[in-house]
Amino acid sequence: RSVALAAALKGEGSKGNAGAFMTLEVKTGLPPIARPDARLFILGSLPGDASLAAAQYYAHPHNQFWRLLGSVIGEDLHALPYPGRLKRLAQHRIGLWDVIGSAVRHGSLDQAIRLANHNRIERLIHDFPDLEAIAFNGTTSAAAGRKLIGTEHSLTLIDLPSSSPANTRPFAEKAEAWARLTPLVHRRNRPDMRPDD
Repeated sequence: RSVALAAALKGEGSKGNAGAFMTLEVKTGLPPIARPDARLFILGSLPGDASLAAAQYYAHPHNQFWRLLGSVIGEDLHALPYPGRLKRLAQHRIGLWDVIGSAVRHGSLDQAIRLANHNRIERLIHDFPDLEAIAFNGTTSAAAGRKLIGTEHSLTLIDLPSSSPANTRPFAEKAEAWARLTPLVHRRNRPDMRPDD
């Protein structure tokens, strides 16, 4: 959907053209995906255009998310069809969502995000009683997400290098940082929890 927004988004109004308008598209993200017993959520910023078009998380072929997460859980998630990927995440009690619910953005880069409306990610603490950790995929997600969640909780918060192709760090470096998730994914369940499979 599109809305008419003031061209003064970046301060042009100070030059006397505050009445000027331009049509910009408001991009709305995807709903959260998680099983009720999720113990880890990975939060991005706002899905890129390829993901929104496919209605799938991390659908861009050059986004390294599924390869990185596959290295964490020890499975080739990238080779699976999307429903298979989600099934494996559910079995490992991993949830997906984004910090931003909707925003004005030209293209897919986080730097182009304007007028962001944030998801109520602080509710994850109450909606998922087994939640132990939240990982932020990229600096945009981490900066906003940590503010939204606050400090009145016992969760482990983990900042990860972005899986986006815009982040040109070598894959091996990213994978090393993402390996911090491995203990959370592979820790055995408490006796009162149902098995992963």
